[in-house]
Amino acid sequence: MMMMMPIRMKAKVLEFIHPDWPAPSNVKALQTTRAGGMSQAPYASLNLGAHVNDDPIAVAKNRQLLSPYLPSEPVWVNQVHGVDVIDAATSNCLQNADAALTTKPNVVCVTMTADCLPVLLCDKSGTVVAAVHAGWRGLCDGVIEAAVGKMQVPPTEILVWLGPAIGPNAFEVGADVRAQFMEKDSQATLAFKPLADKWLCNMYLIARQRLNKLGVTQIYGASEHNEDFCTYSDEARFFSFRRDNVTGRMASMIWLTNAGQ
Repeated sequence: MMMMMPIRMKAKVLEFIHPDWPAPSNVKALQTTRAGGMSQAPYASLNLGAHVNDDPIAVAKNRQLLSPYLPSEPVWVNQVHGVDVIDAATSNCLQNADAALTTKPNVVCVTMTADCLPVLLCDKSGTVVAAVHAGWRGLCDGVIEAAVGKMQVPPTEILVWLGPAIGPNAFEVGADVRAQFMEKDSQATLAFKPLADKWLCNMYLIARQRLNKLGVTQIYGASEHNEDFCTYSDEARFFSFRRDNVTGRMASMIWLTNAGQ
């Protein structure tokens, strides 16, 4: 009888970004880059998106590479640029949603991006965490507000980390996009700069505006004033849909641990 031998993968060096924010000790978070995976170009190399026509086996291996760093398999969602928020502890994988939260230990909330803005949230007491996928449509329509509301803690108790996204000097949009943001909140005018017949959109500034309006002021990570986390300009570290069209996806993950873990 033929024995099945386990598949062995060559050791890969994963390059994580560890959020620099004053989260409580039982809140853990990781941001992947494009480095260290098994996918071939144009998805090279740590593509975690199963919906971008990459080799499914390569994607599965890439997700397996995350296992040593996580307490459980992330609760992957089918992101649709909406505002729905799921409870990751009770939802099935690939549910349509653009934000996930949990109050349960060892449940990993995740959002995948390649220019859209990933937003991680927790409260100061370490009782709830959330991951938000804020593309321009979701950002405009209120996905951040929806996630904050579902956390059910005072806004003054919420900490936020903004991850890699297309930067304010790279994200060109039309007048129609600017108009939609302006219709929602007039202060969004500060987040747009004219560029010929287009506008440069600063998603980081809009996210901060929306959070501040809710009373959330403790915001860390990427700044609206620099390009350190610009997915479009940093090809070595980040996937970018705007830059490459066919490309992979990165993951922003957050979870709670039991006290003492």
